Amino acid sequence: MWIKICGIKNQESARAVADLHPSAIGLNFYRKTPRCVDGDVAQTITRELDKSVEFVGLFVNHTLAEVISICDHTGIKTLQIHGDESEEFLASVLQQRPDLQLVRAFRIGDEGLQPIAKYLANCARLNVPIHRVLVDSHVKDQYGGTGQTVAWETVAHEYRYDTWPPLILAGGLTADNVAAAIQAVRPWGVDVSSGVESSTGVKDPEKVREFIANARAAFDKIGDGEEDSLRNEPRR
Repeated sequence: MWIKICGIKNQESARAVADLHPSAIGLNFYRKTPRCVDGDVAQTITRELDKSVEFVGLFVNHTLAEVISICDHTGIKTLQIHGDESEEFLASVLQQRPDLQLVRAFRIGDEGLQPIAKYLANCARLNVPIHRVLVDSHVKDQYGGTGQTVAWETVAHEYRYDTWPPLILAGGLTADNVAAAIQAVRPWGVDVSSGVESSTGVKDPEKVREFIANARAAFDKIGDGEEDSLRNEPRR
């Protein structure tokens, strides 16, 4: 069971969300999104909050130097690569910072999950370990936070749970549909951003609370407990 609340922009929101005990908090460094967080603010958040919360930095088509600089500045060790970055780019990141863990995000469109298979095969060829895979909806010129759902049946049917990294489901999740999504896809974790906001970029603590509660109940119902999440094994 792994639940991430993404798109935290300031210290007040970070504290409010952390008090609800998600598994992870996402800090978005993509400048073209209203959820972008300043590097200095991100550094303060990672220093102040309980270290039991995992901090995930979201990057979209940043340069290698920018990625390394932000990680060095904030102390973030888990990267969500959400843009058009090549497998070779990921290899370069790990050459400079082999301690980092990579979450590779894929925006799923009409072609289904075939791009994931190709990408992961190339990563294996380059000896680039992918810690987790995140699937999000494909909306032209947008990289997450769209509020659009993924085709759950396609993901459930095509994802290779036995051989691919643990699956994180994102895209249009809310407190109202997260239980159905978990039941349909059986992911290792879920990721939400716009679905727990009162307005664009503003997290609503009550929506966050309800989302976390409903997600946990759904994970428990399908038998995915804390012991499994700590082992970090893919689940079907």
